[in-house]
Amino acid sequence: MSFPEPVRKDMGYALGVAQLGGKHPSAKPWSGEGPGVVELVEDHDGDTYRAIYTVKFKEVVYVLHAFKKKSPKGIKTAKLDVNLVASRLKTAQEDHKARFGKLKG
Repeated sequence: MSFPEPVRKDMGYALGVAQLGGKHPSAKPWSGEGPGVVELVEDHDGDTYRAIYTVKFKEVVYVLHAFKKKSPKGIKTAKLDVNLVASRLKTAQEDHKARFGKLKG
């Protein structure tokens, strides 16, 4: 909710498209976690905002991380953010298994 309103609206719409089984034009694969993990990137007033989510499961879309990019090394995403996405994906898999009794969608 701390993102600027235009960014929230654009990302919210893109996530809504994902919930309905579609893919918004601004969505692109997130490298490192395999298929089904997607990144949204929005630029606003010189800042870059990202939301990482997974569509690996038929029943639900999990938003794994949303952040304002502040990489200390150029365009590369900070290791802390990369690790957080990986950790939350594991948590999402566990949650999905507990709720739906299976790992795959």
